[in-house]
Amino acid sequence: MITLNLLHPIEATPIQTWKFESEPVIRIGRSGDNDVILYSSVVSRYHVEIHRHPLHWEIVNIGANGTYINDQPIEKERVQDGITIRLAATGPKLQILLDGAGSPTPLQQIAATQPVTSKKPSDNRPTFMPRK
Repeated sequence: MITLNLLHPIEATPIQTWKFESEPVIRIGRSGDNDVILYSSVVSRYHVEIHRHPLHWEIVNIGANGTYINDQPIEKERVQDGITIRLAATGPKLQILLDGAGSPTPLQQIAATQPVTSKKPSDNRPTFMPRK
């Protein structure tokens, strides 16, 4: 199974989710005949495809405005569990989860939005404590 989460542009939390069980290709874009339809002026009608291979998934950019991972444009890239792609330089972000990983847990969502902080070597307290 593969899960796609549309992420909130500021909070980086999922605002919409799509799950796919057995599709060989998942098409993403503005056009109504895509598997995932995103209405954004920077998203191409047919922007990106995610292809199933026997042992992995692969992202293929087909849009005019590009697809980005870590602010770097890609043409083809192997999917890693938890990877986030951006459609166009300023477009929506999609997080990709593999093999039934499902949506991130609330703790994972909180941790993903927490700033990275350093602590002094003598400070043994954790920098983040989840609520019970």
